[in-house]
Amino acid sequence: MRLIPMCNFTPAPGSRLLLLTLLAGCEGQQSALNPAGVGAQSIATLFWWMGGGALLIWAVVMGIALYATQAHPEAHGIRSARWLILGGGIIFPVVVLTALLIYGLTLMPKLSSSENVALRIAVSGEQWWWRVRYRTEAGDEVELANEIRLPVGERVAFSLTSPDVIHSFWIPSLGGKVDMIPGRTNVLVLEPTETGTFRGACAEYCGTSHALMNFVVQVMSREAFDRWLAEQAEPARSPTTDLQQSGQRAFLSNGCGACHQVRGTEADGTVGPDLTHVGSRLSLAAGTLPSDVDAFERWIGHSSAIKPDVKMPAFGMLPGAQLNAIAHYLSGLR
Repeated sequence: MRLIPMCNFTPAPGSRLLLLTLLAGCEGQQSALNPAGVGAQSIATLFWWMGGGALLIWAVVMGIALYATQAHPEAHGIRSARWLILGGGIIFPVVVLTALLIYGLTLMPKLSSSENVALRIAVSGEQWWWRVRYRTEAGDEVELANEIRLPVGERVAFSLTSPDVIHSFWIPSLGGKVDMIPGRTNVLVLEPTETGTFRGACAEYCGTSHALMNFVVQVMSREAFDRWLAEQAEPARSPTTDLQQSGQRAFLSNGCGACHQVRGTEADGTVGPDLTHVGSRLSLAAGTLPSDVDAFERWIGHSSAIKPDVKMPAFGMLPGAQLNAIAHYLSGLR
């Protein structure tokens, strides 16, 4: 028999690809195993303990199975066989699983407690976007859409609800997920521990464009956050170029202000997202498109093609010059 040294073992190309794929899934802006928050760290730790417990139970049960099938019948009697089955197949798994259950339950009060919260944010999940409301120190309400910014190292309480169907609010890198149920307000507390940009998503199927209902989360220093929130509370700046001014006129004359609000203008709609500072957001259409002039023009003219069954009507019938002007106007709202 020829033995092959393990140090010279080379995995097959397919195995290497599978291993790299699995490892890559642990990184990125939307990974529960790449924690950047207190809640996510607790969940990741629980996951690894549960994985270890499952592996331990599997090893014991497989060991008993191998012993029972490979040993000669006279090697063990009925009494020892019963103890192997009861001890290794029943008692041991029950003890391990009970310990994991108790450990998991002890984490829940810490993850749901709203004590010592520095900031409260109201989020409404709607088909298929996110309505986000902040309240400033002066008591003013600031509404945004599809984007959340948080101060690092501070506990934040999210009040979660929905006016249409069940959605699920989830920022994997920061914490667990909580359902958004019509007629009910649920609370989720997160505490980010690292600055950076992360990705959130709806984790409950909610209709045709469920997969296109994402949002961006940016964690920053407290000073940067306060400065950003103060800027978001300001009304929209007046357009500075002829093209943007033309776009503002087209925006208002075509009825966009009936659904969208642009604070400081005649547009005061509440059906769709607030667009007061839409040009400063990191994405468009709930994470579906980048935030640039071309994306704005595509979205305005072909919204239903980009996001099926979206409630915003497409304005592809407008002349190309008007679409381009509106896109420049919205992109300039910073």
